[in-house]
Amino acid sequence: MSRSSFDVIVFGATSFVGQILCRYLSQQFGPGSDLRWAAAGRSRDKLEALKKELGKPAEKLKLLVADAADVGALRELCAQTRVVVSTVGPYALYGEPLVKICAETGTDYCDLTGEVQWIKRMLDRHEAAAQASGARIVHSCGFDSIPSDLGVHFLQQRARERFGAPCTRVKMRVKAMRGTFSGGTVASLLNVVKEAARDPALRKSLANPYSLCPPGYTSKTRQPNLAFAAFDADFGSWMAPFVMAAINTRIVQRSNALADPGYGSDFVYDEAMLTGAGFKGRLSAVAMAGGMGGFMLASAIRPTRWLLQRFVLPAAGEGPSPSAQEKGFFDLRFHGRTAKGEELRCKVTGDRDPGYGSTAKMLGQAAACLALDISREDKPGGFWTPATILGDTLIARLQAHSGLAFEVLG
Repeated sequence: MSRSSFDVIVFGATSFVGQILCRYLSQQFGPGSDLRWAAAGRSRDKLEALKKELGKPAEKLKLLVADAADVGALRELCAQTRVVVSTVGPYALYGEPLVKICAETGTDYCDLTGEVQWIKRMLDRHEAAAQASGARIVHSCGFDSIPSDLGVHFLQQRARERFGAPCTRVKMRVKAMRGTFSGGTVASLLNVVKEAARDPALRKSLANPYSLCPPGYTSKTRQPNLAFAAFDADFGSWMAPFVMAAINTRIVQRSNALADPGYGSDFVYDEAMLTGAGFKGRLSAVAMAGGMGGFMLASAIRPTRWLLQRFVLPAAGEGPSPSAQEKGFFDLRFHGRTAKGEELRCKVTGDRDPGYGSTAKMLGQAAACLALDISREDKPGGFWTPATILGDTLIARLQAHSGLAFEVLG
Protein backbone atom coordinates (compact mmCIF):
# COMPACT_ATOMS: atom_id res chain seq x y z
CA MET A 1 0.00 0.00 0.00
CA SER A 2 1.13 3.58 -0.60
CA ARG A 3 0.37 7.00 0.84
CA SER A 4 -2.36 7.33 -1.76
CA SER A 5 -4.27 4.50 -0.06
CA PHE A 6 -5.90 6.75 2.57
CA ASP A 7 -6.54 10.40 3.28
CA VAL A 8 -6.85 9.88 7.04
CA ILE A 9 -5.95 7.11 9.46
CA VAL A 10 -7.40 7.22 12.98
CA PHE A 11 -4.67 5.99 15.34
CA GLY A 12 -6.06 4.85 18.68
CA ALA A 13 -9.40 3.99 17.12
CA THR A 14 -10.48 1.76 20.03
CA SER A 15 -9.77 4.34 22.75
CA PHE A 16 -12.78 6.06 24.32
CA VAL A 17 -12.53 9.16 22.11
CA GLY A 18 -11.28 7.09 19.16
CA GLN A 19 -14.49 5.06 19.11
CA ILE A 20 -16.64 8.20 19.16
CA LEU A 21 -14.51 9.67 16.37
CA CYS A 22 -14.89 6.52 14.25
CA ARG A 23 -18.66 6.56 14.72
CA TYR A 24 -18.74 10.15 13.54
CA LEU A 25 -16.50 9.48 10.54
CA SER A 26 -18.55 6.44 9.52
CA GLN A 27 -21.68 8.63 9.53
CA GLN A 28 -20.12 11.60 7.77
CA PHE A 29 -17.72 9.84 5.41
CA GLY A 30 -19.25 6.49 4.57
CA PRO A 31 -18.97 4.58 1.29
CA GLY A 32 -18.74 6.88 -1.71
CA SER A 33 -17.62 9.94 0.24
CA ASP A 34 -14.63 12.07 -0.74
CA LEU A 35 -12.63 11.03 2.35
CA ARG A 36 -10.86 7.65 2.38
CA TRP A 37 -10.16 6.72 5.99
CA ALA A 38 -9.00 3.73 8.00
CA ALA A 39 -8.87 2.73 11.68
CA ALA A 40 -5.69 1.70 13.47
CA GLY A 41 -4.89 0.39 16.94
CA ARG A 42 -2.81 -2.16 18.76
CA SER A 43 -5.46 -4.90 19.06
CA ARG A 44 -6.89 -6.60 15.98
CA ASP A 45 -9.72 -8.09 18.06
CA LYS A 46 -10.78 -4.68 19.43
CA LEU A 47 -10.63 -3.18 15.95
CA GLU A 48 -12.82 -5.95 14.56
CA ALA A 49 -15.30 -5.43 17.40
CA LEU A 50 -15.39 -1.70 16.65
CA LYS A 51 -15.98 -2.34 12.95
CA LYS A 52 -18.85 -4.69 13.77
CA GLU A 53 -20.37 -2.12 16.14
CA LEU A 54 -20.20 0.58 13.42
CA GLY A 55 -22.40 -1.54 11.21
CA LYS A 56 -23.14 -1.21 7.51
CA PRO A 57 -21.49 2.21 6.92
CA ALA A 58 -18.17 0.61 7.94
CA GLU A 59 -18.46 -2.64 5.96
CA LYS A 60 -15.41 -1.76 3.85
CA LEU A 61 -13.46 0.01 6.60
CA LYS A 62 -9.78 -0.99 6.53
CA LEU A 63 -8.21 -1.99 9.84
CA LEU A 64 -4.51 -1.57 10.58
CA VAL A 65 -2.59 -2.89 13.57
CA ALA A 66 0.12 -0.72 15.13
CA ASP A 67 1.37 -0.05 18.65
CA ALA A 68 2.35 3.43 19.85
CA ALA A 69 5.85 2.16 20.71
CA ASP A 70 6.44 0.12 17.52
CA VAL A 71 8.49 2.42 15.29
CA GLY A 72 8.38 0.07 12.32
CA ALA A 73 4.61 -0.27 12.44
CA LEU A 74 4.20 3.49 12.80
CA ARG A 75 6.37 4.08 9.73
CA GLU A 76 4.23 1.64 7.75
CA LEU A 77 1.16 3.50 8.96
CA CYS A 78 2.52 6.87 7.83
CA ALA A 79 3.51 5.46 4.44
CA GLN A 80 -0.16 4.72 3.70
CA THR A 81 -1.85 8.03 4.43
CA ARG A 82 -1.80 11.79 4.02
CA VAL A 83 -2.96 12.51 7.60
CA VAL A 84 -2.76 10.61 10.88
CA VAL A 85 -5.17 11.71 13.61
CA SER A 86 -4.14 10.42 17.02
CA THR A 87 -6.28 9.84 20.10
CA VAL A 88 -3.58 7.93 22.01
CA GLY A 89 -3.02 9.71 25.32
CA PRO A 90 -1.67 10.75 27.67
CA TYR A 91 0.43 12.10 24.83
CA ALA A 92 3.36 12.85 27.11
CA LEU A 93 3.58 9.12 27.79
CA TYR A 94 2.71 7.63 24.40
CA GLY A 95 2.61 10.34 21.75
CA GLU A 96 6.15 11.27 20.74
CA PRO A 97 7.14 8.32 18.49
CA LEU A 98 4.27 9.03 16.09
CA VAL A 99 4.91 12.80 16.00
CA LYS A 100 8.60 12.17 15.35
CA ILE A 101 7.90 9.78 12.46
CA CYS A 102 5.27 12.08 10.94
CA ALA A 103 7.71 14.99 11.12
CA GLU A 104 10.46 12.93 9.48
CA THR A 105 8.33 11.39 6.73
CA GLY A 106 6.27 14.42 5.70
CA THR A 107 2.99 12.98 7.01
CA ASP A 108 0.40 15.46 8.25
CA TYR A 109 -0.77 14.95 11.83
CA CYS A 110 -3.43 16.23 14.23
CA ASP A 111 -4.56 15.32 17.75
CA LEU A 112 -6.63 16.55 20.69
CA THR A 113 -3.92 17.04 23.30
CA GLY A 114 -4.21 19.65 26.01
CA GLU A 115 -0.77 18.87 27.46
CA VAL A 116 1.17 22.14 27.20
CA GLN A 117 4.46 20.69 28.39
CA TRP A 118 4.36 17.94 25.76
CA ILE A 119 3.54 20.31 22.92
CA LYS A 120 6.53 22.42 23.97
CA ARG A 121 8.80 19.36 23.87
CA MET A 122 7.52 18.36 20.44
CA LEU A 123 8.17 21.87 19.10
CA ASP A 124 11.71 21.89 20.47
CA ARG A 125 12.54 18.41 19.21
CA HIS A 126 10.70 18.02 15.90
CA GLU A 127 9.67 21.34 14.35
CA ALA A 128 12.81 21.60 12.22
CA ALA A 129 12.22 18.10 10.79
CA ALA A 130 8.59 18.94 9.99
CA GLN A 131 9.60 22.13 8.19
CA ALA A 132 12.15 20.19 6.15
CA SER A 133 9.85 17.28 5.25
CA GLY A 134 6.67 19.28 4.65
CA ALA A 135 4.70 17.65 7.48
CA ARG A 136 1.97 19.87 8.95
CA ILE A 137 1.59 19.10 12.68
CA VAL A 138 -1.55 20.48 14.33
CA HIS A 139 -2.05 19.87 18.05
CA SER A 140 -5.15 20.63 20.13
CA CYS A 141 -7.91 20.01 17.58
CA GLY A 142 -10.66 19.19 20.08
CA PHE A 143 -12.39 21.26 22.76
CA ASP A 144 -8.77 22.05 23.57
CA SER A 145 -8.45 24.39 21.71
CA ILE A 146 -10.64 24.82 18.60
CA PRO A 147 -13.52 26.83 20.14
CA SER A 148 -11.07 29.24 21.80
CA ASP A 149 -8.58 29.50 18.94
CA LEU A 150 -11.14 29.73 16.14
CA GLY A 151 -13.43 31.85 18.31
CA VAL A 152 -10.72 34.50 18.65
CA HIS A 153 -9.89 34.15 14.94
CA PHE A 154 -13.58 34.68 14.06
CA LEU A 155 -13.90 37.71 16.34
CA GLN A 156 -10.72 39.28 14.95
CA GLN A 157 -11.89 38.78 11.36
CA ARG A 158 -15.14 40.59 12.18
CA ALA A 159 -13.24 43.33 14.05
CA ARG A 160 -11.06 44.00 11.00
CA GLU A 161 -14.17 44.20 8.82
CA ARG A 162 -16.02 46.52 11.19
CA PHE A 163 -13.24 48.64 12.71
CA GLY A 164 -10.32 48.20 10.30
CA ALA A 165 -8.15 46.80 13.09
CA PRO A 166 -8.05 43.74 15.39
CA CYS A 167 -8.97 43.85 19.06
CA THR A 168 -6.01 44.26 21.37
CA ARG A 169 -7.95 42.87 24.35
CA VAL A 170 -10.09 39.72 24.08
CA LYS A 171 -11.82 37.80 26.84
CA MET A 172 -13.40 34.37 26.53
CA ARG A 173 -15.97 33.47 29.16
CA VAL A 174 -17.74 30.14 29.54
CA LYS A 175 -21.39 31.14 29.87
CA ALA A 176 -22.75 27.61 30.14
CA MET A 177 -21.43 24.07 29.66
CA ARG A 178 -22.52 20.53 30.38
CA GLY A 179 -20.02 17.70 30.15
CA THR A 180 -17.87 15.28 32.12
CA PHE A 181 -14.31 13.96 32.12
CA SER A 182 -13.21 10.58 30.78
CA GLY A 183 -10.47 8.45 32.25
CA GLY A 184 -8.11 9.46 29.45
CA THR A 185 -8.55 13.17 30.12
CA VAL A 186 -8.01 12.63 33.83
CA ALA A 187 -4.85 10.61 33.17
CA SER A 188 -3.44 13.39 30.98
CA LEU A 189 -4.22 16.06 33.58
CA LEU A 190 -2.72 14.06 36.43
CA ASN A 191 0.41 13.37 34.41
CA VAL A 192 0.94 17.12 33.85
CA VAL A 193 0.54 17.72 37.59
CA LYS A 194 3.00 14.93 38.43
CA GLU A 195 5.60 16.25 35.99
CA ALA A 196 5.26 19.80 37.30
CA ALA A 197 5.47 18.70 40.94
CA ARG A 198 8.95 17.24 40.43
CA ASP A 199 10.37 19.73 37.91
CA PRO A 200 10.83 23.42 38.87
CA ALA A 201 11.88 24.31 35.30
CA LEU A 202 8.63 22.85 33.97
CA ARG A 203 6.61 24.84 36.52
CA LYS A 204 8.30 28.00 35.26
CA SER A 205 7.57 27.07 31.64
CA LEU A 206 3.92 26.29 32.41
CA ALA A 207 3.56 29.75 33.98
CA ASN A 208 4.84 31.46 30.81
CA PRO A 209 1.87 32.58 28.65
CA TYR A 210 4.16 32.66 25.59
CA SER A 211 5.73 29.22 26.13
CA LEU A 212 4.43 27.86 22.79
CA CYS A 213 5.35 30.92 20.73
CA PRO A 214 8.21 30.63 18.21
CA PRO A 215 11.79 31.26 19.39
CA GLY A 216 12.57 34.95 19.30
CA TYR A 217 8.98 36.06 19.82
CA THR A 218 9.41 39.16 21.97
CA SER A 219 6.00 40.25 23.31
CA LYS A 220 6.29 41.21 26.95
CA THR A 221 2.65 42.21 27.46
CA ARG A 222 1.46 41.07 30.87
CA GLN A 223 -1.28 38.46 30.53
CA PRO A 224 -4.10 38.04 33.08
CA ASN A 225 -4.12 34.82 35.09
CA LEU A 226 -7.26 34.42 37.17
CA ALA A 227 -6.39 32.49 40.32
CA PHE A 228 -9.57 32.95 42.34
CA ALA A 229 -13.05 34.47 42.18
CA ALA A 230 -13.39 37.95 40.64
CA PHE A 231 -16.02 40.23 39.12
CA ASP A 232 -15.99 40.99 35.38
CA ALA A 233 -17.64 44.31 34.63
CA ASP A 234 -17.74 43.66 30.87
CA PHE A 235 -20.01 40.66 31.47
CA GLY A 236 -21.73 41.87 34.65
CA SER A 237 -20.91 38.59 36.34
CA TRP A 238 -18.64 36.93 38.84
CA MET A 239 -16.16 34.48 37.38
CA ALA A 240 -13.97 31.57 38.42
CA PRO A 241 -10.86 30.01 36.85
CA PHE A 242 -11.45 27.79 33.80
CA VAL A 243 -9.44 24.57 33.88
CA MET A 244 -8.80 24.61 30.10
CA ALA A 245 -7.39 28.16 30.11
CA ALA A 246 -3.86 26.89 30.69
CA ILE A 247 -3.74 25.29 27.23
CA ASN A 248 -6.19 27.49 25.32
CA THR A 249 -4.46 30.77 26.13
CA ARG A 250 -1.09 29.37 24.99
CA ILE A 251 -2.54 28.15 21.70
CA VAL A 252 -4.20 31.53 21.05
CA GLN A 253 -0.95 33.36 21.80
CA ARG A 254 0.90 31.06 19.40
CA SER A 255 -1.71 31.82 16.74
CA ASN A 256 -1.07 35.52 17.25
CA ALA A 257 2.67 34.96 16.89
CA LEU A 258 2.33 32.83 13.72
CA ALA A 259 -0.44 34.72 11.91
CA ASP A 260 0.29 37.33 9.26
CA PRO A 261 -1.23 39.68 10.14
CA GLY A 262 -1.54 38.74 13.80
CA TYR A 263 -3.50 40.43 16.54
CA GLY A 264 -0.64 42.71 17.58
CA SER A 265 2.38 42.61 19.89
CA ASP A 266 0.23 44.09 22.70
CA PHE A 267 -2.55 41.49 22.37
CA VAL A 268 -4.04 40.39 25.72
CA TYR A 269 -6.20 37.29 26.14
CA ASP A 270 -7.65 35.33 29.05
CA GLU A 271 -10.40 32.83 29.87
CA ALA A 272 -12.73 32.22 32.83
CA MET A 273 -16.11 30.72 33.75
CA LEU A 274 -19.09 32.97 34.46
CA THR A 275 -21.03 32.16 37.63
CA GLY A 276 -23.66 34.92 37.69
CA ALA A 277 -24.25 38.28 39.32
CA GLY A 278 -24.94 39.15 42.95
CA PHE A 279 -24.20 37.18 46.09
CA LYS A 280 -25.16 33.84 44.56
CA GLY A 281 -22.77 34.36 41.67
CA ARG A 282 -19.98 35.37 44.03
CA LEU A 283 -20.59 32.33 46.24
CA SER A 284 -20.55 30.03 43.22
CA ALA A 285 -17.30 31.57 41.95
CA VAL A 286 -15.62 31.18 45.35
CA ALA A 287 -16.80 27.57 45.66
CA MET A 288 -15.70 26.71 42.13
CA ALA A 289 -12.28 28.32 42.54
CA GLY A 290 -11.78 26.65 45.91
CA GLY A 291 -12.77 23.27 44.57
CA MET A 292 -10.41 23.56 41.62
CA GLY A 293 -7.57 24.65 43.88
CA GLY A 294 -8.19 21.76 46.25
CA PHE A 295 -8.29 19.26 43.39
CA MET A 296 -4.98 20.52 41.96
CA LEU A 297 -3.34 20.40 45.41
CA ALA A 298 -4.62 16.87 46.05
CA SER A 299 -3.44 15.80 42.58
CA ALA A 300 0.09 17.02 43.30
CA ILE A 301 0.50 14.90 46.47
CA ARG A 302 1.08 11.20 45.89
CA PRO A 303 -1.19 9.71 48.64
CA THR A 304 -4.17 11.95 47.86
CA ARG A 305 -3.60 11.50 44.12
CA TRP A 306 -3.84 7.74 44.63
CA LEU A 307 -7.08 8.16 46.59
CA LEU A 308 -8.57 10.30 43.83
CA GLN A 309 -7.63 7.75 41.18
CA ARG A 310 -8.84 4.83 43.28
CA PHE A 311 -12.17 6.14 44.52
CA VAL A 312 -13.20 9.36 42.75
CA LEU A 313 -11.96 9.74 39.19
CA PRO A 314 -12.93 7.62 36.15
CA ALA A 315 -10.51 4.92 35.05
CA ALA A 316 -8.90 4.65 31.63
CA GLY A 317 -11.48 3.74 29.01
CA GLU A 318 -14.37 5.15 31.02
CA GLY A 319 -16.34 8.23 30.09
CA PRO A 320 -19.79 9.76 29.56
CA SER A 321 -22.50 7.59 28.03
CA PRO A 322 -23.83 8.28 24.52
CA SER A 323 -26.94 9.76 26.13
CA ALA A 324 -24.85 12.10 28.30
CA GLN A 325 -22.81 13.15 25.28
CA GLU A 326 -25.98 14.06 23.37
CA LYS A 327 -27.32 16.07 26.31
CA GLY A 328 -24.06 17.97 26.66
CA PHE A 329 -23.38 21.41 25.16
CA PHE A 330 -21.23 24.51 25.51
CA ASP A 331 -21.78 28.25 25.11
CA LEU A 332 -18.65 30.42 25.00
CA ARG A 333 -18.80 34.22 24.88
CA PHE A 334 -16.06 36.47 23.51
CA HIS A 335 -15.63 40.18 24.22
CA GLY A 336 -13.09 42.19 22.23
CA ARG A 337 -11.94 45.78 22.53
CA THR A 338 -9.72 47.66 20.05
CA ALA A 339 -6.99 50.12 20.96
CA LYS A 340 -9.54 52.90 20.27
CA GLY A 341 -12.08 51.41 22.66
CA GLU A 342 -14.43 49.92 20.05
CA GLU A 343 -16.15 46.75 21.30
CA LEU A 344 -17.34 43.53 19.67
CA ARG A 345 -19.06 40.48 21.13
CA CYS A 346 -19.28 36.99 19.61
CA LYS A 347 -20.24 33.52 20.74
CA VAL A 348 -19.29 29.94 19.88
CA THR A 349 -21.69 27.15 20.75
CA GLY A 350 -21.63 23.37 20.41
CA ASP A 351 -24.46 20.82 20.57
CA ARG A 352 -22.75 17.89 22.31
CA ASP A 353 -20.67 17.09 25.39
CA PRO A 354 -17.66 19.40 24.84
CA GLY A 355 -14.88 16.94 25.62
CA TYR A 356 -16.22 13.92 23.71
CA GLY A 357 -19.28 14.17 21.48
CA SER A 358 -18.32 17.63 20.25
CA THR A 359 -14.57 17.04 20.35
CA ALA A 360 -14.87 13.98 18.10
CA LYS A 361 -16.74 16.05 15.49
CA MET A 362 -14.18 18.86 15.68
CA LEU A 363 -11.27 16.45 15.41
CA GLY A 364 -12.83 14.56 12.50
CA GLN A 365 -13.48 17.72 10.51
CA ALA A 366 -10.01 19.07 11.32
CA ALA A 367 -8.45 15.91 9.90
CA ALA A 368 -10.67 16.04 6.80
CA CYS A 369 -9.90 19.73 6.33
CA LEU A 370 -6.16 19.12 6.60
CA ALA A 371 -6.32 16.22 4.15
CA LEU A 372 -8.69 17.65 1.54
CA ASP A 373 -8.73 21.45 1.75
CA ILE A 374 -5.33 22.82 2.76
CA SER A 375 -2.64 22.66 0.08
CA ARG A 376 1.04 22.39 0.90
CA GLU A 377 1.72 25.36 -1.35
CA ASP A 378 -0.45 27.55 0.86
CA LYS A 379 0.62 26.04 4.18
CA PRO A 380 4.05 24.38 4.21
CA GLY A 381 5.55 22.04 6.78
CA GLY A 382 5.80 23.00 10.42
CA PHE A 383 3.84 23.09 13.67
CA TRP A 384 0.64 25.08 13.20
CA THR A 385 -2.37 25.97 15.33
CA PRO A 386 -5.96 25.26 14.24
CA ALA A 387 -6.58 28.95 13.50
CA THR A 388 -3.41 29.53 11.48
CA ILE A 389 -3.65 26.53 9.16
CA LEU A 390 -7.38 25.63 9.09
CA GLY A 391 -9.04 28.95 9.92
CA ASP A 392 -12.18 29.96 8.00
CA THR A 393 -12.22 26.71 6.02
CA LEU A 394 -12.62 24.66 9.20
CA ILE A 395 -15.18 27.08 10.63
CA ALA A 396 -17.31 26.45 7.54
CA ARG A 397 -16.98 22.68 7.99
CA LEU A 398 -17.80 22.85 11.69
CA GLN A 399 -20.92 24.93 11.10
CA ALA A 400 -22.10 22.69 8.27
CA HIS A 401 -21.34 19.29 9.77
CA SER A 402 -20.40 19.44 13.46
CA GLY A 403 -23.12 21.28 15.35
CA LEU A 404 -20.96 24.32 16.10
CA ALA A 405 -22.09 27.90 15.52
CA PHE A 406 -19.98 31.08 15.33
CA GLU A 407 -22.09 34.23 15.74
CA VAL A 408 -21.64 37.98 16.16
CA LEU A 409 -23.70 39.35 19.04
CA GLY A 410 -22.92 43.04 18.64
